[in-house]
Amino acid sequence: MAHVVRVRGPRRASRLIALALTPVLLLQGWRLRRTTPILPDAALPWSGAVAGPRPLRLLVLGDSTAAGVGALTQDDALPGNLGRVLCALTGRGVRWRGVGENGATSRDLLTTYLPAALSEPADIIFLTIGANDALRVRSRGAFAADIRRLLDALRAANPAAAILVSSMPAFFRFELLPNPLRWALALHAASLEDAERVVVGSAAAAGGVIHMSPPPPPYTPGFFATDLFHPSAAGYRDWAQFAIEDAARAGVL
Repeated sequence: MAHVVRVRGPRRASRLIALALTPVLLLQGWRLRRTTPILPDAALPWSGAVAGPRPLRLLVLGDSTAAGVGALTQDDALPGNLGRVLCALTGRGVRWRGVGENGATSRDLLTTYLPAALSEPADIIFLTIGANDALRVRSRGAFAADIRRLLDALRAANPAAAILVSSMPAFFRFELLPNPLRWALALHAASLEDAERVVVGSAAAAGGVIHMSPPPPPYTPGFFATDLFHPSAAGYRDWAQFAIEDAARAGVL
């Protein structure tokens, strides 16, 4: 129990800690922006299909990882890789599409991208959001409220869909990030993830088919794209395999 207190305490204070370190974090962030290459979104179209019977409709909604940053096409990014793993698991075809934007927060999804996300029905929804909420040091309460509203809207529009929620990136493993920026970002991301898991748990207890991935395993060589921040095509493939296999073990799929 003492170990839990030592971990949870700093997480709950993560926003205050980050604000106290603001001068140092701003300087380190400015240096990173000057030296880190800016990668484009994956090329259009952001929709595609994996051939097979009785195709499942897959929606990938989120930030730069829903936009495929780090891969040339969405077929090489998260949507296409999730589609292939789902096809291999279920024996069914998959019609996939991506909705979102590089840099999007959970609030951005609510205010700007939810109509596009709900414009077509889905059987499986993969939500990948939160990294930019951590980068912008948003509060736990605001983030949790946004996630709750997102899940409520997605569930209302697709009551029979399975909703898979990604865990946060393991920022403490991002070698690109210098300390204390890496440490502060990892701490606040963990704090937001704690709040998100409570929301997901409540939604699941209310009867929804919803599951949140556990923290990711150590990133494999080649996981990151050339900016050392976003996944590469190989990274997206590893991520999709991990997320779908975990959901299958949890009995969600």
